[in-house]
Amino acid sequence: MLTKRIIACMDVRDGQVVKGVQFQQLRRAGDPAELARRYNVEGIDEVVVLDVTATLESRRALARTVNAVAKEIFLPLTVGGGIRSEDDAAAVVDAGADKVSLNTAALANPSLISTLARRFGSQAVIVAIDAKRRDRGFGVFVRSGTADAARDAVEWARQAEGRGAGEILLTSMDRDGTREGFDCELTAAIAEAVSIPVIASGGAGGLQHFLDVFTTGCADAALAASIFHYADTGVADLKRYLRASGIPVRLEC
Repeated sequence: MLTKRIIACMDVRDGQVVKGVQFQQLRRAGDPAELARRYNVEGIDEVVVLDVTATLESRRALARTVNAVAKEIFLPLTVGGGIRSEDDAAAVVDAGADKVSLNTAALANPSLISTLARRFGSQAVIVAIDAKRRDRGFGVFVRSGTADAARDAVEWARQAEGRGAGEILLTSMDRDGTREGFDCELTAAIAEAVSIPVIASGGAGGLQHFLDVFTTGCADAALAASIFHYADTGVADLKRYLRASGIPVRLEC
């Protein structure tokens, strides 16, 4: 059985890590390089850096921040935010990213997924989906959660896979920053619709939440921010808990 991954996410604005609730009320959570250094030691499996205002401000993800983080870690690094072209993707890869994450640009130009998959390989292309509950199903939002894309999340995930995406980074906007637990219904709906890995994001608040999303949510990986940034949950403690609960995870020697 493949091991489940634990991923730390750093939302970056103006060179600093920030965290909010449901994409609002952002507050500072630390320096990206310093947090990356800590996560490298603590045993996080992967790190994601998202420039949360890049798309809104029409600029690329900060290459300087990416480079600083890449120097501190020896594990996979994903970068997203403001990647709208093949050149944008190449710039963050050159700065040290192993994977690129597309969100708004993928919906606006789905062929970009295929272009990047051909150049870098599907394993390096992640499509991020910010989803919110509707009366029926789950809708997709773009531009850092400020605009309704008028798309169904499950159908868009299928299309992204068909275009060549190697993973789906699925964020529940309803749960983001609430610490009320992952939206396991949303995660399972996407996981059952695609054959590529699904990373669950939004709502992590404790050990049980990770167990839930790996079992009832059928997630391949779980991503969190604030509980790791503020050291509310230790990575080693989380992994020991999951292993004891029958979830295969990578443990440090």
